[in-house]
Amino acid sequence: MKNETEKSASSGVSLRSRALDWVDARTGVRSLMKKTLEEPIPGGARWAYVFGSGLLFIFILQVITGISLALYYTPSAETAHTSVAYITKQVAGGAFLRSLHSYGSSAMIIVLALHFLQTFLYGSFKGRRELLWLSGALLSFLILGMGFTGYLLPWDQKAYFATAVGTNVAGQVPLIGSLITRFLRGGDTIGTLTVSRFYVAHVFLIPSTILMFVAAHIFLFRKAGPAGPVTEHPVTPKLHTEPFYPRQVLFDMLFALLIVAVLAGLSYLRPVTLGPIANPADSRFLPRPEWYYLPMFEWLKFWEGPAVVVGVVVIPGLLAAALFLMPFLDRRLERKIWRRPIPALAVACVVFGMVFLGIKSQIDDHQPGTAQQLAQQLEEEKAFSAEAFVPYTNAPDKVSSEVNVAVSADPLVPKGKDIFNERGCSACHGDNGAGSALAPSLVGITHKFPPDRLAALLHSPSPRMKAGRHAHG
Repeated sequence: MKNETEKSASSGVSLRSRALDWVDARTGVRSLMKKTLEEPIPGGARWAYVFGSGLLFIFILQVITGISLALYYTPSAETAHTSVAYITKQVAGGAFLRSLHSYGSSAMIIVLALHFLQTFLYGSFKGRRELLWLSGALLSFLILGMGFTGYLLPWDQKAYFATAVGTNVAGQVPLIGSLITRFLRGGDTIGTLTVSRFYVAHVFLIPSTILMFVAAHIFLFRKAGPAGPVTEHPVTPKLHTEPFYPRQVLFDMLFALLIVAVLAGLSYLRPVTLGPIANPADSRFLPRPEWYYLPMFEWLKFWEGPAVVVGVVVIPGLLAAALFLMPFLDRRLERKIWRRPIPALAVACVVFGMVFLGIKSQIDDHQPGTAQQLAQQLEEEKAFSAEAFVPYTNAPDKVSSEVNVAVSADPLVPKGKDIFNERGCSACHGDNGAGSALAPSLVGITHKFPPDRLAALLHSPSPRMKAGRHAHG
């Protein structure tokens, strides 16, 4: 019996070895793994080097959880909110999965900031690593873009109004601002086309671009090699080296396990909530972006009128340019941070300013009127999350029959229907005026208001209609 077991195990090992030999002969995977795992690290393995691999791990986690959520999600203004509610309230483990994806986006920003600070403090961008830094800077903006495009997809109140603010900011760009806003929204208002465009960007365009630049970033890193501690020369390191495997691999794996533990704990103990469906006519709602956009949100409050261009375009543009040009601005090979006072002071001022603006935004939210409204919004969000799931229902046949009856009964209805079609009112009020997430149903409206009242509303819209940005000329 023992001989048979040993023979079976030997046969299994031989089969695996032959399969690996077959793959290696065609791909060179063994030499690639050997080169990767035995890459020398000047000064040896350190915890300070785990942030890059941590970012890659979180991105893979986001891709996996994102694909799982996409199996249930439908990108339209009519069904997006219901599909997210279905994921959260009906799908087994759906609330945990959505929370994992949501908290994962915040984790990416945190680890990204730590990775940037470690790279800057260690001067790891010096010594023919300009392209490596540029690819990392571009990846940073792509990650922020992932957060912005994904925020709208639940189509609840906070998602809608935060996106409205963000797209309005884009409209401040001189000359082409209105074109950018229309391109992002798919028109003048935020609706199904906006959800569709953000979904395509969030699921296809930005992730594929991230994958491309991650590959470039890894290639450039392997080409330049690890920079090592700050005492090392950035081009010709001389300290003793240690291979990437096993200690640095162990550090990276432990950091990944820590990330999983924190994200899983938050997702289980404090699952992400879902607010009521977006209602553009709710002029009371106070929009608030995700925490990592709060500094920019607070920054916008300081600029009004023509000066908005300076605050929204010029200064952020200069800061972005300084980020990309860092290796060309700080060209000395000196890596010790205390011997680079000007770059250190500049980065410290930016970091301090962002933290200050974020804290100030939180303090401003404690003003009496603001705090009361935000508390009410939070309660509404919790209340909706606690409600039972209500499926999306659409009965076009019934709506069409009601409209046809109204048309045959009132000779003025055909004229009103022509106006409805000419002005594109279906974009908000739905097909045949059946209503949508953006605007109420118009079916049977003549029974709700007398003709003179309807005429007055069309010529002088109510505050609620104006808040919904409807043009009833």
